This record gives sequence, C-alpha cells and structure tokens, in this order.
Amino acid sequence: MALIAHSRPAAALVLADGAVFQGEAIGASGLTVGEVVFNTSMTGYQEILTDPSYTGQLVTLTCAHIGNVGVNPEDMESRSIHAAGLIVKAATDEPSNWRAKQSLPAALKAAGIKAIAGVDTRALTIHLRTTGAQAGAILCAEMGQKITDEDIAKAREAALAWGSMAGQDLAQTVTTDKVYEWTEGSWEPSREGEPAGFRQPVAFPYHVVAYDFGIKTNILRLMADRGIRVTVVPAKTPFEEAMAYEPDGLFLSNGPGDPAPCDYAIKVAQQAIAAKIPLFGICLGHQIMGLAVGAKTLKMKFGHHGANHPVENIETKRVAITSQNHGFAVDASTLPANARATHRSLFDGSLQGFCLEDAPAFCFQGHPEASPGPHDIDVLFEKFAKALAERRRA
Repeated sequence: MALIAHSRPAAALVLADGAVFQGEAIGASGLTVGEVVFNTSMTGYQEILTDPSYTGQLVTLTCAHIGNVGVNPEDMESRSIHAAGLIVKAATDEPSNWRAKQSLPAALKAAGIKAIAGVDTRALTIHLRTTGAQAGAILCAEMGQKITDEDIAKAREAALAWGSMAGQDLAQTVTTDKVYEWTEGSWEPSREGEPAGFRQPVAFPYHVVAYDFGIKTNILRLMADRGIRVTVVPAKTPFEEAMAYEPDGLFLSNGPGDPAPCDYAIKVAQQAIAAKIPLFGICLGHQIMGLAVGAKTLKMKFGHHGANHPVENIETKRVAITSQNHGFAVDASTLPANARATHRSLFDGSLQGFCLEDAPAFCFQGHPEASPGPHDIDVLFEKFAKALAERRRA
C-alpha cells in the first residue's frame, strides 16, 4: 500500500535559549507559548492532551508515531484539550482504530491548538534533559506562508516573556465553576449480548468531596468503582462549605502549576488534617499536603512525565510501574516527624508519597488512575475507601 503524501504548512519550535526546531503544522495556525516538557508514554496521547495538569505546557511526545488511534469521546480526561501545544516526530491524518471519531490533526485544529510534527524529538528530549524544561514557542504558518528569521526572533521573544512555571497558580484557572456530583464508573468493553459502556455502580456507601484543581475523569471513575459518590467542588471552596455536604472524606486532585501559591488549598488541607478527616491527595494534591504539614516543594529540572516510571513502596520494597506528570516535588528532607515517607522514585529518588502518623491522611505524587499507564498503584483508591469505612464505623 502506497504511503499518502501530506502537504502541510510550515512550523517551528523556538526555545527560550535560542534553539530552533523546524517542522510542519498539524494543528491551528498562529503562535503559542508555554513550558516545553517531554513525555515518554508509548500510548495515551489523547489522555495526555486532555489532562488539565498540562495547562501552560508544550508537550513533546517521545513516541515516534502519533495519531494512529485517532480521537474519541470516551478517552477524554476532561472536556477539552488543556496542553498549550503539541510536539511530535510523525503524525498521521488517517487513524486506523474502530473507536476513532476524528483524526488527531483535525481535533487539534478544531480546538485551536498549535502543534508541530517533523521535529527530531530525540534531539529535543536530550536538549531538555541537559538544559532543563524551559519556555518555548510553537509558530505555525498558514498554508503557503514561510517562516522568516524575523518570525523566529519574535517567537523567541514571546518565549522569554512567558517566563517560568514557578510561581504560577494555574489550579484556579482550570477548576470547575460549579459543584457537581459524580457516580459513573470505569469503561467496560462489550460482552456477549451487552454493549460497551461505562459502569453504573448500584451502591454508594461512601461520600467524598473532591477539590478540583484540574481533576481527571478517570480518578472520579475509579472512586465510583469503589462505592464512593463524589461531590466535586471548585478549588477555592472553604473547608466549612465542603464539610456542609457531610462527606466521609476529602480528596485533593491533580492539577497544573506551582503548588506554593495555592494558599487557599493549603489551608483546607491543614483544616482537614486537624479535624482528622480522611484525606487523599494526588499529584498537585500531594504537593499541597506537603506544604500543609510544613514541608517544602521544589521545581524539578525537567520533571516526571510518562507512563513507565518505577516507584518503590519503601515499606514492602515492592516496585510499581506508574504514570507520572509533575514538574514540582515535595522535598523529603523537610517532612515533619509525624509524616512518614511511603514511596520513592527509582529514577531519581524523589519523594512519591507520604502518610501522617497522627491523622488518616496520605498522598501520592504519581497518577494512580493510570490514564494513560499501568494500574499497579490503583490500590491507593482501596486504601482510601478503607479509611472512609473506618470513619463510618467510628
């Protein structure tokens, strides 16, 4: 079968340090800026793009060929694409999966997302590992237009002006603007005589209020699978207002940006810990819990982004392969005496989880909901359900 030749507009990725990568546009035309990071996942580009934690970031996918499975409504982790831009080696306009409703380039254009293909992503990733994640700009021309040296210079100026992810409170920019309930479970493939679809659990013995800092849909589904009815609230909801829903526990979600400016969320975590309410934090929620107990957070050189990260359970020595997406970390050396480290990264030794000895509170840095990624660490949702059950019995 002959390969289909595609004629695409010119595009360029320009980093703040002056590095330039030429390519072709596969999304909307125009300019976008953000922090350039790389993700080593082999699958799951749709989940990655629609993860609110990627707000403000230009995502480089190290997997060489992107777009084969197209885009479908079931694999959305939020209502829209949140990544500021996409960078790939090769992208197809012709998906070959029965679930596809749209090609990736068509979805990017429809959402107004700038994206570039034809980039040597191996060279770019090596560059980012050496220099660290940095600001960049994707410039996509209209069909037939050229990208000039002046255009490149302006793109670099835009990248330099964007600055850094440090100090940016992005959680409140992606949070829900209204309270809503969630009871939908995980996706189940078709069985004999039954269509594929999302599970509808019949019983919900537990109730949790989830703070939405950029929450992913599969987190909600995995909680529903374990009999947890979830009330999702905006990021700045006061603790007293959340407790008025009479929950069995509170959940602090994943999200984008720097945790340090999220004083409103840190206060809620401190109040929940003081009240001995079961508390579970993921990703940004983990970092917020760290700050709430007096630990410090730090900006990582290039962060953890991928679905193949080994994490060790410090107590059992068992290793789980996990999904990760974060550019900040809790400094383990600053944890107080009542906080016990539970997990660490086998890539760089950074803290991946801790729990409190004097409160039913624990957290994990990675993404145990595995969208995309392995399910090795989703037992944390069962741990949370157990804490909720113990509160019910108390």
